[in-house]
Formats: sequence, structure tokens, C-alpha cells
Amino acid sequence: MKEKYNKLVKTLDTNNHSVFNLNYHLVLVVKYRRKVLNKQMVSRIREIGEYIGNRYHINFLEVNHEKDHMHILFKAHPKSALSKYIGAFKSASSRLIKKEYPHVKEKLWKECFWSQSYCLISTGGTV
Repeated sequence: MKEKYNKLVKTLDTNNHSVFNLNYHLVLVVKYRRKVLNKQMVSRIREIGEYIGNRYHINFLEVNHEKDHMHILFKAHPKSALSKYIGAFKSASSRLIKKEYPHVKEKLWKECFWSQSYCLISTGGTV
């Protein structure tokens, strides 16, 4: 038990009045599950997400993808407004991907890149 506790303490973040470890798994799906994602695009989407994440105290830990969806594991701060961050991230990444990869527009419906919905799951455990 002590070993498990020590491992947990090393992963905790702090601020003035709290100790926390807030990890989330976000799944974003391309509208109508169009198979358009590739490594280069996903790398760019990650850059966009990390840049916007700085304003929301969000740090990416891991990103994986298939051709029609992405999995993003990230750390957040108690002050992070997750739904606002996800909205800003989806909006900016959609706009920039369509601008930087114009061939993607041909495969999209009404130029919507992401599905309107998303899946956000808290991860982690307790001692």
C-alpha cells in the first residue's frame, strides 16, 4: 500500500490550496466517420490542441488515431473549463485543417470536419 501511495504522490499536481491529478480521455470523431485523418494531420491537430490548451491549463499526454477518429489523453487543472476548451479546440482545428489541407473538403459534408458530439472520460484511480 505504501508503494502505491508513493507512486500516486509523485503524479499529483498542486496549487496554493489543493492537490490534484485530473486526467481525461477525449475521443473526437470526424463527421460521418469520414476516413480522412493521417499522421501529418493528427500531428497538426495536436499542435493546435496544445496551443489552445495553454489558455485552459491543459497538457496533452498522449494522442492516438484511426482514419476516422482521435483519442487524446490530457491533464487538466481544477480551473479548466473543459467544455469551453473542447469547443474552442474543435472549432480552431476544423478551420485550420480545412485551410491547410484543402483536399479534405472534398470528403466532408457541408464542410463540417468534426462530429458535433464528443466523448470525455475521466481516467485515473484512488488509493
